[in-house]
Amino acid sequence: MELIPAIDLLDGKVVRLHQGKYDEVTVYHDDPVSMAKRFEEQGAKRLHVVDLEGARRGAPAHVSVIQGILRETGLQVQVGGGVRNAEVASQWIDAGAARVVLGTIVVKQPDAARAICERYPRAVVMALDARDGKVAVEGWQEQSEQDVTELAKEVDGWNIGAILFTNIHRDGTREGPDVEATAGLQAQVETTVIASGGIGSLDHLRALAAAGVRASVCGRALYSGAFTLSEAFAALEAS
Repeated sequence: MELIPAIDLLDGKVVRLHQGKYDEVTVYHDDPVSMAKRFEEQGAKRLHVVDLEGARRGAPAHVSVIQGILRETGLQVQVGGGVRNAEVASQWIDAGAARVVLGTIVVKQPDAARAICERYPRAVVMALDARDGKVAVEGWQEQSEQDVTELAKEVDGWNIGAILFTNIHRDGTREGPDVEATAGLQAQVETTVIASGGIGSLDHLRALAAAGVRASVCGRALYSGAFTLSEAFAALEAS
């Protein structure tokens, strides 16, 4: 299973939210670029970057910070948060991002989202952020009536790079990922499903891998010292 470290950005800092709540913020690092370099030194090949302010605002808010990560590391960076149109998607791809993450636009403007996928085949990650089986949008602040599984099946044929599946109730809790739902979603689609939310131990990573999950994003567990990225890679290699 591929493990992808995550950097969430708010006010120029590396942070984590609890269950997507902007009033429950923990700041972990003041220098996102040095954090990205540290992950690269520990063996990361890919990095998941989320502009939380951009997600809330609907437009990128940490352009210079993310450009710094792209410029100063050799990581394959997937950028999300505020990517609501083709212009912003092109901006990140042109700046060197390996992939862009689309969320809200998939629900609210599916034709526009599909056009981005056609323009950048395999370079789009679809973020399906689930709350009680339905997709949340606008930085998780708004609940849609779109069923997660049905939307995953629809975008599966759009030549995308991956589906990022987050159980919002688990996010930032370190209480364990939603293994059953993630594996179940993977069984419904051909596209790689990336697990997100709730990882708090090496056993959680092993459980995802054992269930056939192909990739996972991890943030808070790394920042809080539950394990290092190097330890996680070693555990997955041995499992």
